[in-house]
Amino acid sequence: MLYKSTRGTETVSSTRAVLAGLAPDGGLYMPVVFPSGFDYHSVMGLPFTDMAARVFALFLDDFKDIPALVQRAYAGKFDCADITPLVPVGDRYVLELFHGPTCAFKDVALSALPVLMTAAQKQEGETDSILILTATSGETGKAAMEGFRDVPGVRIIVFYPDGGVSPIQERQMTTQEGQNVRAVAVRGNFDDAQSGVKAIFTRVQQEGLPPECRTVLSSANSINIGRLVPQIVYYFKAYSDLLALGRIRDGEPVNFTVPTGNFGDILAGFFAKKLGLPVGKLICASNANNVLTDFLTTGVYDRNRPFHKTASPSMDILISSNLERLLYLLGGEDASLVRQLMGRLAADGTYRVPPAMLTALQKDLPADFADDPAAFRSIARVFAEHHYLMDPHTAVAWTVAERYRQKTADQTPNVVLSTASPYKFPQAVLTALGAQLPADPFAMMDALQAISGVPVPKNLAGLKEKHVRFTDVVDRDALYDYVLSAIRDN
Repeated sequence: MLYKSTRGTETVSSTRAVLAGLAPDGGLYMPVVFPSGFDYHSVMGLPFTDMAARVFALFLDDFKDIPALVQRAYAGKFDCADITPLVPVGDRYVLELFHGPTCAFKDVALSALPVLMTAAQKQEGETDSILILTATSGETGKAAMEGFRDVPGVRIIVFYPDGGVSPIQERQMTTQEGQNVRAVAVRGNFDDAQSGVKAIFTRVQQEGLPPECRTVLSSANSINIGRLVPQIVYYFKAYSDLLALGRIRDGEPVNFTVPTGNFGDILAGFFAKKLGLPVGKLICASNANNVLTDFLTTGVYDRNRPFHKTASPSMDILISSNLERLLYLLGGEDASLVRQLMGRLAADGTYRVPPAMLTALQKDLPADFADDPAAFRSIARVFAEHHYLMDPHTAVAWTVAERYRQKTADQTPNVVLSTASPYKFPQAVLTALGAQLPADPFAMMDALQAISGVPVPKNLAGLKEKHVRFTDVVDRDALYDYVLSAIRDN
């Protein structure tokens, strides 16, 4: 399958698109022809890995022996056979995406991306080492570092906002094992880190790295199509599980409410719908950084607004990179329109989409937001009524799902995507439950276990004893020099 940039016309293979991550013109890779003719019935009832192999093959058909790659990606890494179990909670369902090695939804994709990238490297005959540069608002960082840990020929540097992730998230990154990994705090917020990383890619594409570096850059963010494709799978898995439970009849639509920051997770749902899965509404749930809610309501994207640090830090984002892919699809794959919109965003921090595009957006993607107090009320109420424990990101989505039903009276089955274990945010969850807060995050996890009876995931329980390896803090404008120094150090 050939891919081209959302901002240009040059085409590359799927293996090259995965290796590069970002297109040379700054755009994101999209299929030249979006897959069609796929019958979702062909994957219903299949195990997750078999389902993944079928979906991967639709988008990544240049890769050899995809079933074997999928097995390598997922075998033995998740604490349940379902990979992404669907759990009934009251009159709706929660899709638990946090059963992987880092207890976050990014594990589903970042268990696969290193396997795909090393396979692509071999097929493309790439002999230079690969340096992965990734900005994270909390979850991608640890999942990427764990996924690429000690992968031959690959190094990874993760940049995260200093003070902008939870203590547990930071501890996961700064204690990560592996000789080829590094975590770096950036003074500023996630958008500063993400913009800094994109600026490095742009500069290297224009100027190249010094020849002695013998390194190519790539990304593990969802701007990489190899990160996005695996996330499509769990929408099919959720629909299959609902059929097996007898909750829906074949062909009936299902709504999905998605806690949304960088727009990758919800875009994967849009891809699933475009492939023919009976997805009803994809309900976009934001926290107090509600730039997407405003955009999907008015058609105006405006990042010129206050930035809020919230209890759901992985959604503390004002520039949602993957939205560009949706604009490209809904704009009739018009790269010139996307270039124009992204140029305005870079120059002025705002743009307005054409009326026809806004109508198309609103048809499939209703949007709302929930601030911390509203999310905390949902955590407390759901635990009291159903003894089900949610993290703050899931609680944002739960709150928005409830409001959507109240506003619309839409009785379509609704699946809430749960993106992280509550134990990654023990302070927020304990606060929501009205419990006393112990002195440190590890004691908080113990207190949360005592209240809920839900065991602390083993991958989090051992963090306290791990040695902190990474303590660097840099300014956004110094990221390029830092990366160059890191390359030369190796």
